[in-house]
Amino acid sequence: MHDFSQSKILVVGDVMLDQYWNGRAGRISPEAPVPVVKVAQEEMRAGGAANVALNVAALGAQACLLGVVGHNENGEVDSHGQLLTQLMHQAGVKTDWSLSNSGTICKLRVLSHHQQLIRMDFEEPVPEAPALELVDLVKKHLADYDVLVISDYAKGALQFVEQMIAIAVEADVPVLVDPKGLDFSRYQNATLIKPNQSEFEAIVGPAADEETVVAKANKLIDELSLQALLVTRSEHGMALVIKNDNPYLLKSQAQEVYDVTGAGDTVMAALATGFASGLSLQNAMHMANQAASVVVRKVGTSTVSKAELDEAIKADMRHQGYVAMSEDELLQLVQLAQKNGEKVVFTNGCFDLLHSGHVRYLNEAAKLGERLIIAVNSDESVKKLKGDTRPIVGVDGRMELLSALSCVDWVVAFNEETPERLICKLLPDVLVKGGDYKPEEIAGSTCVWDAGGQVEVLSFWDGYSTTKLVDKIENTK
Repeated sequence: MHDFSQSKILVVGDVMLDQYWNGRAGRISPEAPVPVVKVAQEEMRAGGAANVALNVAALGAQACLLGVVGHNENGEVDSHGQLLTQLMHQAGVKTDWSLSNSGTICKLRVLSHHQQLIRMDFEEPVPEAPALELVDLVKKHLADYDVLVISDYAKGALQFVEQMIAIAVEADVPVLVDPKGLDFSRYQNATLIKPNQSEFEAIVGPAADEETVVAKANKLIDELSLQALLVTRSEHGMALVIKNDNPYLLKSQAQEVYDVTGAGDTVMAALATGFASGLSLQNAMHMANQAASVVVRKVGTSTVSKAELDEAIKADMRHQGYVAMSEDELLQLVQLAQKNGEKVVFTNGCFDLLHSGHVRYLNEAAKLGERLIIAVNSDESVKKLKGDTRPIVGVDGRMELLSALSCVDWVVAFNEETPERLICKLLPDVLVKGGDYKPEEIAGSTCVWDAGGQVEVLSFWDGYSTTKLVDKIENTK
């Protein structure tokens, strides 16, 4: 899959140490009606912007973290800051701290049987001086990195975020922001901001449906001079709106959700890492969506490894065509597969009354690459080609049967007489057609050749025909 080893991400924002105390809760305290937890395990994790940097490193990219931590009476990093530093360096993340007398932010969570019972926060607002020093650290390190990620948890480290964005804009370094609060004007001129649904609605008002989300996102993009805006919508997925482009809407991928803690950090890290590696924002969003589907199945602030993400992407890319896929979504998956070095094969047909001749043909086509797309004629299209009595099976049924075949990756419908427009949009590596065709007679062949692809003609298996099956069924009545 992807190699992110050359991607370099600079992360700046509010950092914190997450502590987890785990144990059994077997009784209620006689002192108060609260459970008594016998702590058996203590765990330290990095939170806030530090979790973003950890997720970047877990994906195999290079990360550097800038933030504000506390100092002790000797002017050295305090104990919580030292633990945080240790966690980052163990993961291969570089750090550069601005020191504050406010102390390193720490959040203590008590859990039992995978359930969080209480959270205690130890924090004070970050003073102005260390926040201003953080601007100098951005200026110091930015030239060595591909993308600047700003992770705002409203703890005070980003009091001068406008200056940080201005430095990045001047240096022509993309800026991706995870925002907080009710004043998004602070993030003006950023490349992209990534609010969740509630944060987005706090700024623009109610946006319950996709059309409203897109309309209000476009308005906010114009107001803030952004290039894009990504709204994470929990179980409703994600909505990516890019200036002067079509919106991209994704459904949530998670099957089981144990804990959403840090899921937004994972999304931002995967988005930035993919974008820094050369992926489009659309493809980077697909990757981030997959990363989120993995991390919410874990308890507490967690990261997603490259191996876990690769496995999730592989699983997701199987039989996706039947799940209400739009052409734009399919295009993104095709481009992602091709970027991963996978050869995409395209074929098309009516596939009315699926039979073993179809299966043999499709298995043969699939061997020409790693991914097989089947474009299926819509019911209206079949009727024009085959007559008013066809199709026997509606398009939804035909697509469902095809997507169940082990050789098939994606299935998509088309309405025209030929799939030439769709082929020219998707630009598969191999275009396959069965029958007595010459390659130059196949619809879409010119587009495929112009893009450097190949066109192959396979023979249909003799003795297998939907028309013959229909005639046989009618003759047995």
